[in-house]
Amino acid sequence: MDKLKVGVIGVGHLGRHHARIYSELENCDLYGVVDIDPKQRDEIADAYNTNAFADYRELIGHVDAVSVAVPTILHYQISKDLVSQGIDVLVEKPMTSTLAQARELLDLSHQHKVILQIGHLERFNSAVLTLEKYINNPRYIESNRISPFIERVLDVDVVLDLMIHDIDIILSIVKSKIKKIEAVGVPVISPKIDIANARLEFENGCLVNVTASRVSLKKERKMRIFQEDAYFSLNYADSLLYSCTLEKDTTEGKTYPFSVMRNDIPVAKVEPLRAELEAFLNSCSTRQKPLVSGEEGYEALTVSFMILEKISSSSS
Repeated sequence: MDKLKVGVIGVGHLGRHHARIYSELENCDLYGVVDIDPKQRDEIADAYNTNAFADYRELIGHVDAVSVAVPTILHYQISKDLVSQGIDVLVEKPMTSTLAQARELLDLSHQHKVILQIGHLERFNSAVLTLEKYINNPRYIESNRISPFIERVLDVDVVLDLMIHDIDIILSIVKSKIKKIEAVGVPVISPKIDIANARLEFENGCLVNVTASRVSLKKERKMRIFQEDAYFSLNYADSLLYSCTLEKDTTEGKTYPFSVMRNDIPVAKVEPLRAELEAFLNSCSTRQKPLVSGEEGYEALTVSFMILEKISSSSS
């Protein structure tokens, strides 16, 4: 099979790593990188021996698949133009700036029969992939994602910047419709929401409490999942996972003859972005649905906007 020709649009903080990984993979050729900053695009093009372009339209007719790693406000138009030309697209999260744009992009991907993958990177965290093997009807989930303030992400609020990662994972493991949402949030440093908390109640009875903040002095990304037979603790940053289970305790005289036992779960160490791009290319080659499809990106975006609507109504 011929190698896929790929491109990267936007080679800033994250896009430059897309270019690096594509240049290292054997089943694709990095045809070119695109950026409005001439110094940035030339630097990356020189580093990975590829072409540099100022306009993403110059990729059309030359590539089979593209990573779109530009500011969120540009996701829709660029992805729309590529999808309409039959080019497979991996667009970074959040999928688009509005639900209407996301719906149109999703419909276009079906119309043109292209692969549309959304860049929810945490799905490819090896601890998350391992966790999915153990999850069985979770009853309560607690998630905390906090980070220092970074100016480059000011195009979206903290729900679309950080919380959406956990929303996507929660939806993938609960597998039930949302019954009720309560949420609060406030701007602290920027004009947008910088810290938010949401309580989700699912139709199957699962309750979720999720917090995201970008005004912390430290970086923490953790999730705890409780189900009938176990409790799981997930540390995204270090790809660590352990469970706690009840074990019979034969100690004489104990009122409750059980002890909580911690079980460290082995997790393979992989680079999540490499795993994500390998999965994208595999979908492009096999035409199989991506692990994080356009539909799942749309669903995570829908819940994110529901949370933002609740925050808006609670503060008015």
